[in-house]
Amino acid sequence: MPPIPAAEALSFLRETRGVSTWTAGDMAKSLKISASAAKQVISVLEMQGYVKRAEDEEWMTTLAGEGVAGSKAPRYTRERIEEALTSLRSRIAEINRESSAPYKITEAVAFGDFASGRPRVQAAEVGIQLERRKAGIADVDLASEHSAQQEFLNRLQIKGGVVHLRKFEKWMRERTHRDLRAVTSDE
Repeated sequence: MPPIPAAEALSFLRETRGVSTWTAGDMAKSLKISASAAKQVISVLEMQGYVKRAEDEEWMTTLAGEGVAGSKAPRYTRERIEEALTSLRSRIAEINRESSAPYKITEAVAFGDFASGRPRVQAAEVGIQLERRKAGIADVDLASEHSAQQEFLNRLQIKGGVVHLRKFEKWMRERTHRDLRAVTSDE
């Protein structure tokens, strides 16, 4: 079995959209895993038909890999993504200072190909972890809570599709990312 969650491997495949080939070293650097772990992940992805060998040490993501990863053609400038992430960081800080907000954002990490140096990139992915401000609400069922959190994230979403918000998972902080949560003095 690969040493990382499938979602993490797919996040790397999304990053490869727009490049013709990549190496195990590229994967290891992006996901912050060892070269041997990257080779193990690549073997599994190859068996599933999501990647194929391009040359001796180079790989390419197949159409099936792009599809399962949910990658899109790079169409945004890095500057546009940077502006959106700066705006989102400000909104997160504002929400965390606002005591009337139903949630506090305890994790916010951005990742994707925007850090690649390429002129055109995909929308940034942002993992967001919410914590209910009023602890001890035992009467709230999981479905209602999930629905409330999704509504909150929808309001936080930046218009234009340049950022995709999703529920935070531990692996997001372990891979190459940008921390968007501004630490406030009361934490």
